[in-house]
This record gives sequence, structure tokens and C-alpha cells, in this order.
Amino acid sequence: MVAFLEFEKPIAELQNRIADLRETGEAGTVDITAEVAKLEAKSDKLLRDTYARLTPWQKTQVARHPERPHFKDYVAGFVSDFVPLAGDRAFADDQAIIGGLGRIGGRRAVVIGHEKGDDTASRLRHNFGMAKPEGYRKAIRLMQLADRFGLPVVTLVDTSGAFPGIQAEERGQAEAIARSTEACLELGVPMVAAVVGEGGSGGAVALAAANRVLMFEHAVYSVISPEGAASILWRTSDRAPDAADAMRITAADLTKLGVVDRIVPEPMGGAHRDPAAAIAALSAAIGEELDMLSSLSADALRAARRDKFLAIG
Repeated sequence: MVAFLEFEKPIAELQNRIADLRETGEAGTVDITAEVAKLEAKSDKLLRDTYARLTPWQKTQVARHPERPHFKDYVAGFVSDFVPLAGDRAFADDQAIIGGLGRIGGRRAVVIGHEKGDDTASRLRHNFGMAKPEGYRKAIRLMQLADRFGLPVVTLVDTSGAFPGIQAEERGQAEAIARSTEACLELGVPMVAAVVGEGGSGGAVALAAANRVLMFEHAVYSVISPEGAASILWRTSDRAPDAADAMRITAADLTKLGVVDRIVPEPMGGAHRDPAAAIAALSAAIGEELDMLSSLSADALRAARRDKFLAIG
């Protein structure tokens, strides 16, 4: 059963009515087939209409839905022969960022991404996808490995931001993020990044300074969370919806601004309602982008990346 979001209450009510009618039908006393079909059609239309006019704040809620696919789901779905590589060779192995070698559609690649976890234990283990300096230094190590062996880099971005704790600051969080962003820009191999959920601040950019930036239809990508922006501007997080409207954090807005190159459609009602379809759509999009980039030289890839980011704004 899908967990419904606050703005989906009318849909939830219809689904509950359908479930109640089916229980009545199973008792065998009344034929409710026609009534169930009518309510299902009404529910599907309401879902379609609701998702056709989502506000930026509602898209933020969808992007954060706990049942959306995470890094491990994408790896299981379209990365074959995946071999994870651990550690930054300096301090520790940060489980908020996972990366390794694998094949995407038969093409060898280095795949790196944020992992949020999907239950309490795994979320704590992966620190809710909020990486520390050692996580970004691991990403740098893997990107340099890819460059050395001529392998394309694919990154999957899904984080509310880098970990803001004092230990991370003591170990050079800002420097690690800057170095990771620099490593992306200096790659002489194709790099494709996909924002699959939240793309939060420098913690996201550090893995997304790519030749091609893809973004799921209901993902969000911003310099700060709507709650954080509202707390700064209005001294209250209650105005997060207003901040989300003002910041232009949706895929459609960011495509117009040139920050995002391609929007990947999601199944009706969001990726959490049909993870397999969402994973297949992202796999196809990444494959097409890698095909287009594969003929470019190292110098051309670096120049295209530089021109792309200098043109923003």
C-alpha cells in the first residue's frame, strides 16, 4: 500500500472506499463490480489531474517520498556486475555515498550516488544520504579511477545536502565538496548526472557538475531547502511553500534556466508508485546520453562542461 502525502487525501479517501467495497464483494452478498470500476476510474482521473498541477512545494514532498527508488534500487535495476569500492583511503568509508564499477547496457562505467536508506536502520547507516568529507573524497577517488581507465561516470543525486555536523566541518567539508566539483569538471571521460529525488545545495552539485544533467519529472534541485530559505527570509519554516515557489526548484523551471538538460518522465503518481517503470525510464535516458557523448574527445568533453556551467545565469 502506497503511503499517501498530505495533498493526496482525496485520492486516499477514494482508495479506502474502493478497498471497503472489495471487502463487501468478497463476502459474496452483493455484486459491486460496476461500482468499483466507476470509483477506480474516478481515482485514476483524480490522480492524473492532481499530478498535472503540482506546486513546487508538493513536488518537494513527492521528491522526498520514502518509497521512491534509491541508489541501490537503480543499481539492481540497470547496473550489471556492480562491484562496490569503499573508502577514501584517508579516513573512513562514508555510506552516504556509494560507488563502484559496473555495466550499463553492456557499457563499462563507474557509478556513484547518494543512498538514503529505506528503513530506520539503513537510514541511520547511510546518514539519510547526507555525506561527510570522506564521502566526497571517495567520489573523487572513483572519478579519478574512471578517468585513468577511460570509463564514463554516471552519478545519481538524492540528498537534502551535505552533512552539517561539526565533525564534518573539522575534516574540511567545504574543501571536499569543492574538490569533488572540480574533479567532475576535469574529467576527460563522459559524465552523466541524474537528480532522482532531492538535489540539495553543494552536497548535490559535488556529484552533478556533468556534461549532461538529467532530472526526474518530480525531483527538486536547489541551493537550499525550502524550509531553510523560509527560516532565513521570514524567520519561520511555515512559509516553505512560498520559498519553494520563489526558488524555481522544479525540473521544468531548471530546464528553462539551463541548469538541467533533460527531464525524465515519471510514472503517473510519481516514481514511488511504479519503481520498475521509473528505473527503466532512467536507464534508457542515461544510455542515450552516454551514446551521444561517447564520440567526443577528452578536450571536447571538458570544454563542453566548462561552457555549459559558465553559461548558466
